[in-house]
Amino acid sequence: MSRFRHALSARDAHITTLRLVIAVLALLSAGLWWGWKSAPENLTIHNPPDLRSGSTRAWWEVDPSSVYAFGFYVWQQINRWPSDGQSDYQRNLQAYSPFLTPSCQRYLDNDYETRNRRQELSGRVRGIYEIPGRGYRASAVEVLSRDAWVVTLDMAIDEQYAGTPVRDLFIRYPLRIVRADVDPQRNPWGLQVDCFEGTPQRLAVPGREEEGDLL
Repeated sequence: MSRFRHALSARDAHITTLRLVIAVLALLSAGLWWGWKSAPENLTIHNPPDLRSGSTRAWWEVDPSSVYAFGFYVWQQINRWPSDGQSDYQRNLQAYSPFLTPSCQRYLDNDYETRNRRQELSGRVRGIYEIPGRGYRASAVEVLSRDAWVVTLDMAIDEQYAGTPVRDLFIRYPLRIVRADVDPQRNPWGLQVDCFEGTPQRLAVPGREEEGDLL
């Protein structure tokens, strides 16, 4: 009779062990499920443009060339007025607001209002482009921290009013770029322009007549 009792006790102990194992596995599965659900669905990886020698980096690192490309693209698009500065500049500020910090947005909105009061926008056409030979280079991007950079843009600006050139100059813009992973849907770069780290400088070019603000 004791042999059967021992057999029943062993069976009960085995069942208890199996239940504990099942409970542990259930907890592990719940933890894995939570980790999977809380992981980001999309990651933005910034790779350098030349991968012939390979690239090893943490996923959160942003290559300086990507920072430069972002700053150049956004600044050029905001300051390009293909038909009429009064409407184009305002439309650009609205369209590219996800790529601007709130303080920079306010600064450029004030710049628009000031230019509009001075009659410097209506009927003006502006082209802005990179000075040949002064594109991306190592010295063009200064790394301030993991989340902040200063991009030096050497750009040419030409403006016309009713087909007559009114502005033709070279300007160096020290743009401050910051990390801002706040709205991947509207800003997949995860970066924003924080306007200037210092004062834009006019680059002297012989034989050019210049007027107006540097911006």
